[in-house]
Amino acid sequence: MQSNEELFSSLYGDLKRLARRELRRHSRPAAPGATTLVHEAYLDLVDRDDVHFPDRFRFMAYATRAMRGLVIDHARRRFAQKRGGEFRLTTLNTTVVDRITNEQDLQQLSDALEALTETDSTLAEVVDLKFFGGFSFAEIGAMRGTSERTVQRQWEKARLYLHRAIAA
Repeated sequence: MQSNEELFSSLYGDLKRLARRELRRHSRPAAPGATTLVHEAYLDLVDRDDVHFPDRFRFMAYATRAMRGLVIDHARRRFAQKRGGEFRLTTLNTTVVDRITNEQDLQQLSDALEALTETDSTLAEVVDLKFFGGFSFAEIGAMRGTSERTVQRQWEKARLYLHRAIAA
């Protein structure tokens, strides 16, 4: 079993690729960079002495959740009322407004994911790895030791749950 520092060092390239893919996928303006996300996740890991990972899957799942939390915290800070979050930017380029709306929706998604974690942590883990981590169903299945089809079914169940939670 590798130490957390050894796991981080050996998976650094994968973590950086994961962070770049997440940031590129959502095109968040003024978001922290991929290197910052990876290093902040590492600092979070180092602060916890009681956390140990028996395998690559558990480590990647934890790192994905940590990076998701950092992106959501960044969006919360950016749209905090004391920082002018109640004001809307107007511009001729409508894609910027669309991105801002998506960032604000992260809060709803975060709340729904927290509720899903309390209900079924396995489904929440699949959402973290697929949506925030950008892993394919096959990759998630290989990491978790399940079939690709099982992961697809879990993904569909999680999507239905989240859709209902956000719509409510």
